Amino acid sequence: MVTGSEKRKIVWGAGTPRTLRAHWSMHELELDYERRPIGSRNGGNLTPEYTRLNPSQKIPTLQDGEVVVSESAAIVNYLTTCYGTAKNLQPPTDPAERARYDMWCFFCMMELDADTMYIIRRHGDLHAIYGEAPNAVKAAREIFAKQADAAMARLGAGPYAMGERFTGADILLTTCLTGALRREIALPQALNDYLARTTARAAYQRAMAANQPLAAA
Repeated sequence: MVTGSEKRKIVWGAGTPRTLRAHWSMHELELDYERRPIGSRNGGNLTPEYTRLNPSQKIPTLQDGEVVVSESAAIVNYLTTCYGTAKNLQPPTDPAERARYDMWCFFCMMELDADTMYIIRRHGDLHAIYGEAPNAVKAAREIFAKQADAAMARLGAGPYAMGERFTGADILLTTCLTGALRREIALPQALNDYLARTTARAAYQRAMAANQPLAAA
């Protein structure tokens, strides 16, 4: 891969859709980086070294030289802002277009991730840890399906979230939608077609390999 900066880059975390976002950004931008494939269930996120970087002990975290960024959407936007121009992946600078971009990002992180998918994962996939909450899971699945319809309407005719150009918003949207498919939440055909485009990207395929916790670091 092409080195986009002399600063040493490290992505901490692997194995989840949120860590995939950081790896995918790196591969789209063709940046050299080091992997630290710690997980949130094996104690790697609880070490003093990692806790100094990210006191919340969540993954992923990005180190870019002296800069430390946590929260997956913030990592995506930081990387594409700093290094995206050469690949035409930078967030929009026009205020109206930036507002539309931010809308997509916040919609993905709140309506599709925190408000629905995270509940399904926590009380469905990880119910042995966090407890069963069948009513909450059922409601979250229904709400996700409703918000998927909203995403389809917002997508419009463009191949990507912002239209003709692939951006960080597509990284966020794709990782939410693939999580729904894994849990057998039906998506509108337009979103299935959208996923066929985004997941066919070579950078996505490379990022999927890099996001494996047991892959060689």
